[in-house]
Formats: sequence, C-alpha cells, structure tokens
Amino acid sequence: MTMTRILTFICILFLLTACAPASTPAPEPVTVAAEPSLIPAIFTATPLPAETFTPSPIPPTETPNPTATPIPVESLKAKVSVEKIICRYGPGKNYLYLIAFNINTPIRLLGRTEGKNNWVLVENGTQDCWLDSTQVAIENGANIESLRIVYPTGYKIPVSPYYGPTTVLTAERTGDEIKIKWAEVLVSPGKYEDENMFPYIVEIWYCKDGEIYFDTLGSRIPEITFTDQEGCAEPSRGRVYVQEKHGYAGPAEIPWPGR
Repeated sequence: MTMTRILTFICILFLLTACAPASTPAPEPVTVAAEPSLIPAIFTATPLPAETFTPSPIPPTETPNPTATPIPVESLKAKVSVEKIICRYGPGKNYLYLIAFNINTPIRLLGRTEGKNNWVLVENGTQDCWLDSTQVAIENGANIESLRIVYPTGYKIPVSPYYGPTTVLTAERTGDEIKIKWAEVLVSPGKYEDENMFPYIVEIWYCKDGEIYFDTLGSRIPEITFTDQEGCAEPSRGRVYVQEKHGYAGPAEIPWPGR
C-alpha cells in the first residue's frame, strides 16, 4: 500500500509539472525619452530699421522719332538735256548772262535756293553760275531737293561798283496782293547788258499752297505787284536789287506787310 501511494504521488507531480506554463521573463526596463518642453522659447525682438521707400525711376516717355531729314549731298552729276542752256549770275531767268552750255555737256550741281524753286548752282571754274534744273538730266534719277541750300546765305551775287542800293518806300497788302514801291535809280544805257535787261530785280520768298516758294521778278519801273497767300508756317520776305551789267547794288529789304 505504501508503495502504491508513492507511485501515485509521483505521477500527479509529473503531470502538474508538464502542464504548468513557462515562466515569462521580466521585461527589461524601457528608457523613456524626455518629453519636449512645451514652454515656448523666449526671443529678444530686435527692432527692424524703418524701411525707406525709394520710388523706382519712371522711364522717360518715349517720343516717336521724327522723320529723319536726309543729309544734303555735296553735289550731283548731270548733263545738259537741251540744245543750249544759259547759266546766269543768280537763280532766275532775269539775272545777268554768264555762260552757255551745249547739249550733253557734263556739269556738276552744287546747291539750290531756300524755298521751292527749280534753279541750281553749277560748278564753273572761278565763277559758279545758276541754271534751270528742268533742262538737265541728273544721274541716277536724283532730285535737286537732296542738294544743300546755298542761297541766299552761301552764295553772293556780284556787287556793282557803280551804283548804290535803292530804298523801299511802301509795301502794301490788299488781301493776297502785295504792291511794292521803291526809290528810282537811273541806270545809264551803257550799263545795260542788252535791250532785255531789267534794271531792277525783286527776290521774293512767298507763300503758296502752304509752302514757301522763291522767285525773282524783273521790273523796268520802281514798283511791282505780286501774290502772297496765307497759311505758311514760315514768314514771307523779299528784297530789291539794282541791276547793271557789272553787278548788283543792294539789296534793299522789303518791310513785309501783315494782314
């Protein structure tokens, strides 16, 4: 009996040992990270310098470039296109005769007058002269408007050694019509170039269709009448010369009448 109880006890002990759960190892201690501080950082505010406002420079207003004015040429080559052409001391048919050129004569044009006009200055040795550009053929189809202006400031007509200038007495306007009178200067018949010579030459820069034209008028008496319109940006003007075969006396400036 005793042995039987011992065996039974051993079996019960064995069964209890086999069914017991394995022991759980003790957990290792966990290192807890320190929580971040919730206290806000304190900053010492450094005052910013006051902002100075500098306005951006405003670009200049661009103005459109005006139409470029062509640079005048020094000269133009041409040939006489009529049988014979007369070259004169001044820019007009009533000035004294200097020389004649035959057809196809090569010539060089040097300048033109102030104001619209067909007459051009031609190179001619020691004494240049003037002729009508409508009677010449200019090379390369050029226009006399490309020539520099040489009259009245760049070219001087010959001065008379025998006569003094006249004096303009009156200058009257009636609408567009102007009448000029001046003191008479008697030219000796021996001082005429020929029977067609005018003893007085009147140069006028007058307004026509909104532009200034230049013309020379001849007169045998000390007065003349011509037309001067309104509507030009530049003022009209004029002057009177006494003409004899050796040159010109004057000029006498015309006191241009207003409207």
